[in-house]
Amino acid sequence: MNQRADWPDGRFGLGEPRGPDFTPPPPPPVWPVAAEPEPAPPIPERAPARKAASRLVVTAILAAALTGGAAGAATGRLTGDRDAAPLAQSAAGPANGAGDLSDVAARVQPSVVSIEVSSGTSRGTGSGFVIDRAGHVLTNAHVVEAGGTVTVVLADRRRVGARLLGADRADDLAVLAIDASASPAPLTFGRSADVRVGDPVLALGSPLGLAGTVTSGIVSALSREVRLGDGDRQTALQTDASINPGNSGGPLVNARGEVVGVNTAIATLSRGGSGGSIGIGFAIPVDRAVDGAQRIIR
Repeated sequence: MNQRADWPDGRFGLGEPRGPDFTPPPPPPVWPVAAEPEPAPPIPERAPARKAASRLVVTAILAAALTGGAAGAATGRLTGDRDAAPLAQSAAGPANGAGDLSDVAARVQPSVVSIEVSSGTSRGTGSGFVIDRAGHVLTNAHVVEAGGTVTVVLADRRRVGARLLGADRADDLAVLAIDASASPAPLTFGRSADVRVGDPVLALGSPLGLAGTVTSGIVSALSREVRLGDGDRQTALQTDASINPGNSGGPLVNARGEVVGVNTAIATLSRGGSGGSIGIGFAIPVDRAVDGAQRIIR
């Protein structure tokens, strides 16, 4: 079931996901009709985990957000068989733009993973990235909320089993655990205070199952108010870097390769959620992602 969250102007907002297994949304709610209706604004919606190839077209047009869960509450259980490792966060200040980001992409890509979730006849994919040396992987809660078997596919195509440590459905964050001996190096987090409008950024992940995809853009807005989870509206980074279904949970990085956001939502022009990227994507700000990951791990 999908529900719509409001934009700040009270009209249309985010879609509601069912994890990797999606169902078509019901008709949109009825809003008061003005004497001369204005064109419908873009509808922010989750960049959902990708369906199997046989249902790819259907999946690509559906919104993805979250259902249920108290705001800020984490679900799932910490296994207790590993110590929490500190998350690296930069103090280098704002990252000046660079014309060539190929070196940045090459440094970051090994730490970005694809996530496959299988539950019964349902199969979906999303993205994630390694955040510490204990083998913890950060992703979106809506990527893994259907439950079932979770497999992490590393950049070198190795497949490793993963356990869900916990998920904060209000912030749309989840942490997986993989064998630390098989884990790539973790990414470094930036700081929200150092992010500026116009900063060049890269979005990395597995849109439509295409692992290792890198797209570029800039930070379009710092505090765009949208509903990214089950709680109240929150601020998010807006970017024009192309984000599509399957990018969910992947990192948005700056010109130094530091994580400044977690890709989680896109906007479309249609109320039915059809189409891919139109240059309006949303990412969970880095400070909130760091706090949420640490709460889940602890």
